[in-house]
Parts: sequence; structure tokens; C-alpha cells
Amino acid sequence: MENPDPMSRAAEQEPVGPVPPSAPDVAAPSSPAADAVDGSPQGFDIPVLEPDDDAPRVIQTDEGASDGLAKCSRCGATEISLNVATGNLRCNFCRFEWSAQSAADAFDLNGDIGKLAGVTMGSGSSDIVPSTDEVMTFKCSACGAEVLIDTASSTQARCHWCRNTLSMNQQVPNGAVPDMILPFKVAKETAIASINKFVQKRRFFAHPLFRAEFTPENVMGVYLPYMVVDINAHARLSGEGEHQTRSYTVKVGDSQQTRYDADLYDVVRDFDVHVSDLTVESSSERLDQITSQNANNIINTIMPFDVENAVRYDSNYMKGFTSERRDSNLDELSPIAFTQAEDITRHRVNSTLTFYDRGVRWTQQDVDVRGQRWVSAYLPVWLYSYQQRKSNGSTFLHYVAVNARTGETMGSVPIHQGKLLLVSGGVEVAGIIAAIVLTALGI
Repeated sequence: MENPDPMSRAAEQEPVGPVPPSAPDVAAPSSPAADAVDGSPQGFDIPVLEPDDDAPRVIQTDEGASDGLAKCSRCGATEISLNVATGNLRCNFCRFEWSAQSAADAFDLNGDIGKLAGVTMGSGSSDIVPSTDEVMTFKCSACGAEVLIDTASSTQARCHWCRNTLSMNQQVPNGAVPDMILPFKVAKETAIASINKFVQKRRFFAHPLFRAEFTPENVMGVYLPYMVVDINAHARLSGEGEHQTRSYTVKVGDSQQTRYDADLYDVVRDFDVHVSDLTVESSSERLDQITSQNANNIINTIMPFDVENAVRYDSNYMKGFTSERRDSNLDELSPIAFTQAEDITRHRVNSTLTFYDRGVRWTQQDVDVRGQRWVSAYLPVWLYSYQQRKSNGSTFLHYVAVNARTGETMGSVPIHQGKLLLVSGGVEVAGIIAAIVLTALGI
């Protein structure tokens, strides 16, 4: 809503500006809501731990999960992996397929975000305990042997005696087991073709050593750790907006100048903001976006992910892929999420400001976060990396990444600086010659 208090910007006269059209006080979100309605899940048996005071409400997302042998319900085999073509888990012996429970159903993620209050979090999003061991010991129930699982790189291991696969699904406070996982959907062959196409388009300026060593078949499927965040907030923005009433030309010395008359209005927007499925990287290494040393920012360019299709975590989805472990807590990631929520807020209100064709300058912006929910997730990426060694001895890590759900591809390719400078110089010389010719012809 606006308070029409027009003040002229013109030097010659004081025009009377029209009252701007009314704008809605509430800007409803266009994305579907996804939240825990009151902290109490509905329609499933996962318990909610109710802490005292203002501590987070924790949904125990690994309730019922078991470590050890995860067997096919039809034949009892432990050789289970993801069938990328269908998105289901498949027994590699009897070919039986099934899917893990939908994360939206398991954790009640399709509730009303507007009813979120305080902090709700999945147990896989809890703060990491630094002293937690990374190497876990499991006893194989098939033969009794003890098997080690290094959670820094995997949540599965094969028994060296009976060759059965042991899986780790219960959460430990070291960030190795998230609340949910989004399975791979893009096949490796498709990812290789996308990476090859991306590089071929940039091959002319690519460094010759990179061209010689480029092998897209070395692409790796990686599950990267993210936090998926829902935010219930209320925003109030106030400032000044200008609406142009006329434009005219005046003579100043020997030149002409265009001037404008505009009315100035007080502008206020007061509305609720519901942010659904905001994804925030939870690996400190990925958050380290020093562009002089790495191309980590590439990962952000292949988003978004369809996290609404995630399933409850099952380590069998990890077989054949690698992963990075979460090592960042909520207090480190909250400022990033809230900053992005504020950006969304400013973008959301733009559609109500079309009357102010000369722009709006906000003097005060308040975003009050009333409720939030955090769920840790593994999201799939096909990743090709290349470490460039520069002449000064430094290195730079290049990536070409493929969103393993949508196929979106982006990357960084080492440039042959000599060729780039040569071509740039040639273009500049050609431009100078063309200007001289046109001048000589009087054009």
C-alpha cells in the first residue's frame, strides 16, 4: 500500500501526480508449501523429540533404520543398487525393484509453511560432534566377521569373508547420514555426452594440454551434502517511489538536455513470505568459493534440484557413487539461508511496483523469520574435474558439472591465454583498420 504524498522533482512547475493504483498487502508465494504443521508429523510413525524452552524440535528421521545386511525382500540378496532408468532400488540377482519411502510423506514436508514456528529440524541436521569416530565397526550377521565402514567416504562396505554388503543407515553425529537422498536420474552415458558437448564448444580457446588430457569418461557420480530449508517469515519494506509525469527537452548552451518530472510517493509493502525448498550447501569445502583457486561456484549454476522427489535416506542409493560428508552446522548456514530469503523477498515484491516507473528506493527492510525447518539431504551431481598447473607453480581446480536430475551442464575450462590475446589483438586491429577505411570514405 502507498501513502500518496507527491512532491515534484521538476524545476519549473509542480505537477499533481495521480494516486497510484492500490497494491495487495499480502504477496502469497507461488511455490507449494512444505513444512511441519505444528512440529507433530501426521500420518506416519516417526517421533518428534520435544525439547524444553526454545530449542529446536527434532524429527527423528532414522527411526526404524537398521545397520548391517540390507536384503532384498524377494530373494534375500544384499547386492542392491540404484536403477537410474527407473529411480528405484534393484536387486542385482532377482531384478526385483522397489523404492524407499518418499521424504515428503516420511517427514510431512507438504504441510502449511505459514504454520511453521520456531526451528524444526531432521535429526540428520543436528550439530556435528567433532569427537565422533569416522570409522565405524559392524559385525556381519551372515558370517560374524567384523567389517569397517569409513564414513568419510561411504556408508557401505563389503564383508571380506562372505562378500555380503553391509550398510549404515542409522545416523551418527558426524554428518555422514542425512535425512533424505535424491536419487540419480541422468545416466552416466548422458552425462559424458553433455560434458563432451560443453567442452567442444570451448575447444578453440582451451589450453592445448587440457585438450590432450580431456577424458570425459572419467566423470564421477557424486552426492553432495545440502540443507533443504523452508522459511516462514513476515516482511515489511518502506521507502520512496517515483512515478514519471512528463519528459521534455531544454537547451543548455549549445546542447539539448532531456529532463523529467516525477511525483514522489511513500511506499510500504507488508506481507508474508513462504520460502519452500531453499537449498544451501553444507560442505565447507563447497562453500569456499575463492575464484582464484577453484571453480566451486559452478555447482550453483546447475541448480535447482527437484528435492520434492527425494526419498528417505537408504545407503543402497549410494552404491556405485561417491559422496561428501556434511561438516557445517545450522549456526553457520543460517546467515546464508536468511540472506537468500531476503533476496527472494525483494524479488517477490517487484511485481507490485510497476506504477513506479522511475524506481523505488527502500529505506527500511525488515524480514522477521517466524519459523524454519531444516532437513539434510544428498543431491546428485555428475562431476568432471581437471587440475591445471600454471607456469608460476600455482594450481587451479576446474569443474564441469551436470545436474544428475535435470541434465543442466556448466563448467570451467582452462584457457590458452596466448591464443586468446592473439585473437583479441586481431579483432582490435581489424576494428582500427575498419574505422580508418570508413573515415577515408567519409562514411
